[in-house]
Amino acid sequence: CHNGHTLCSTCKTRVHNRCPTCRQELGDIRCLALEKVAESLELPCKYCHLGCPEIFPYYSKLKHESQCNFRPYSCPYAGSECSVVGDIPFLVDHLRDDHKVDMHSGCTFNHRYVKSNPREVENATWMLTVFKCFGQYFCLHFEAFQLGMAPVYMAFLRFMGDETEARNFSYSLEVGANGRKLIWEGTPRSIRDTHRKVRDSHDGLIIQRNMALFFSGGDRKELKLRVTGRIWKEQQNPDGECIPNLCS
Repeated sequence: CHNGHTLCSTCKTRVHNRCPTCRQELGDIRCLALEKVAESLELPCKYCHLGCPEIFPYYSKLKHESQCNFRPYSCPYAGSECSVVGDIPFLVDHLRDDHKVDMHSGCTFNHRYVKSNPREVENATWMLTVFKCFGQYFCLHFEAFQLGMAPVYMAFLRFMGDETEARNFSYSLEVGANGRKLIWEGTPRSIRDTHRKVRDSHDGLIIQRNMALFFSGGDRKELKLRVTGRIWKEQQNPDGECIPNLCS
């Protein structure tokens, strides 16, 4: 204000443009001296309680926090708009206890998806299973949705951790019957990427409904898909080449 009392731009709107000290009307006068002080401050990341050891100048701190590897993860459950956030152990317990998600151990899976009316895809038919292998957690998604005008089914894997860690793993998905087979191999996406982002990028095994019904057999009026797959860890040999590390 004109009397020299200082407050920040955020608080200025909260006090309705009146100085809380002398009640004079506030102007648009920048306090360059205090801005210089703010620039010189070094502060810990707000996620220091989650393990981040970094200390940054004030104006670099906000940018870091938006990308900090220690920032909480959002719940990867796709069946509802869940706003829960936390670290991976907390989210694993949350998925098991609150969303009743199936939990499995091991690096291979063999799942059967059954739906009595495969023509209903408007309310996306989804399933989520969590796997623990190599000491990490992975989310296997399976759902139906409209791809343009065509109804399709899609299966894909997400890694419960950051993208840099996700690149250490690979996975395969396979579905088939009647002498036909579809196979997908890829790298799991981090749960930093939303479920919708991964789905809309088509980064997974996509099965057209006619093919899905063909794989289901019978009179093709009921969906009966068996999806198998495995997860492996990529390791480098002494020559720098990646070799798969399989588990049974």
